[in-house]
Amino acid sequence: MNLIDFFDRSAAAHPERPVLVFEGRAWTYRETSDLATRTAHGLKTFGVERETKCAVLGRNDPLAFGALLGILKARGTWVPLNAANAPEENLYIVEFFDAEVLFYEKEFEPFARLVKERVPAVRHFVRLEELADWAKLQLSEPIRTPWDPQAMCMLRGTGGTTGRPKGVMNTNRNFETNIAVFLSCTHFDAPPVYLACTPMTHAAGVLSFVTIAAGGTVVIQRKFDPQETLAAIARHGVSVLMLPPTAIYTALLQPNVRDFDYSPLRYFFYGGAPMSAKKLREAIEVFGPVMTHSYGQTEAPTCVTFMGPSEHVDERGGIVERRLLSCGRPSPFVRVELMDDKGELVPPGQVGEIVVQGGLVMKGYYKNPQATAEASRHGWHHTGDLAYRDEEGYLYLCDRKNEVIITGGFNVYPLEVEQVLMGHDCVQNCAVVGVPDARWGEAVKAVVELKPGRSVSAEELIALCKQRVGSVKAPKSVDFVDSLPVTALGKVLRRDVRNRYWTGRERQI
Repeated sequence: MNLIDFFDRSAAAHPERPVLVFEGRAWTYRETSDLATRTAHGLKTFGVERETKCAVLGRNDPLAFGALLGILKARGTWVPLNAANAPEENLYIVEFFDAEVLFYEKEFEPFARLVKERVPAVRHFVRLEELADWAKLQLSEPIRTPWDPQAMCMLRGTGGTTGRPKGVMNTNRNFETNIAVFLSCTHFDAPPVYLACTPMTHAAGVLSFVTIAAGGTVVIQRKFDPQETLAAIARHGVSVLMLPPTAIYTALLQPNVRDFDYSPLRYFFYGGAPMSAKKLREAIEVFGPVMTHSYGQTEAPTCVTFMGPSEHVDERGGIVERRLLSCGRPSPFVRVELMDDKGELVPPGQVGEIVVQGGLVMKGYYKNPQATAEASRHGWHHTGDLAYRDEEGYLYLCDRKNEVIITGGFNVYPLEVEQVLMGHDCVQNCAVVGVPDARWGEAVKAVVELKPGRSVSAEELIALCKQRVGSVKAPKSVDFVDSLPVTALGKVLRRDVRNRYWTGRERQI
């Protein structure tokens, strides 16, 4: 099926059911389908056809989602622009990704003017606040799209934390596989209600389509606010929630976190970055046996591996401690292995790079055949993530392949040390990086963000790490900061932290 087919099928089956809820207003499948259809007809008058790039810049909003549906109905390609990006980065994406249409919120009018001045290829502009009125002027006849599994329905930047973002070409087949994985791994007694409170340009948007494929409802919040998000679970009967670890840490810090009603929750997804085992244990105690993990990346969206609520606990309801560090087992419909640098698959217990095959894997990088070939060596998609597998098939992430610290000839995986530090009661977040050292080449350094009002010495944290992971892996020094640099999704930018210590150096290792 095409990605838009999942929406169309649910709209036909449940026309009066709410598909979107936003700030007290419910949008039914029928009226959302009408908006999407009219938007698609309007886009066709612009000349939009198969894989014409249409960018959308806005915060979480039903009209932005309606524009996305219209793009898909017109067989165009959705180019999501993150509202948290710097204007220059979004400008680069619009230009390099060959966008021809820009939907934008009034807030971003200055950016739209910038596009008009500097990117002449963008010929049409639609302000989202005017979308409904513009759509009313368009045709309303139903649109049938031919099955097109290899058509690029989304072109998204990789984030650009290590340079200019690469364009990931995601196809209808990728999302068909993604939805099939989630629907086979989750089970509901009633139509799911999903709370989208992180940017819908990322995993929140993907999970919205999973919810819609199941005939469910997406409750949209403009952004994550711990009090509003936690209160919304009972208010809207939210059964599915997805948050990055840093947002979960913030939620757990709320003094009244145990006072809310979480009984509607069935699946509380955590992902986007590894989560502290100690804080995951606390989340299970607070929210109940609903914590769910899926691992993926833009190139293989969100569900390369999966670990459901029941896999976090044993038959008696006790927490399975060793699995709190796991990212789960390979998902259905996806081939997942671990590979060494020679292209050989490695056995359980040995560290290798996670490689993936199947319908979940991207078509390639846009206008970048060299990067596509590099990521597709030996016939597998290379994720760049190192992991090992236990005898039960569970994978355990070690780190990004290009962020391993080499100190005195020994490999140190920052994530392993970060897990120890995150287990300390005073630590809110941290990053472990390699810094220049005349003797060892690189020395292990911890950069730590403390919880409000808490204090701990560097010596205490170093001693804790020596006790848990040994002196080679333990930090040689600790820096304390008020806050760590993070992405729009709350993932710590470890490379930015590291760069502070390497600026001006002739070499970077």
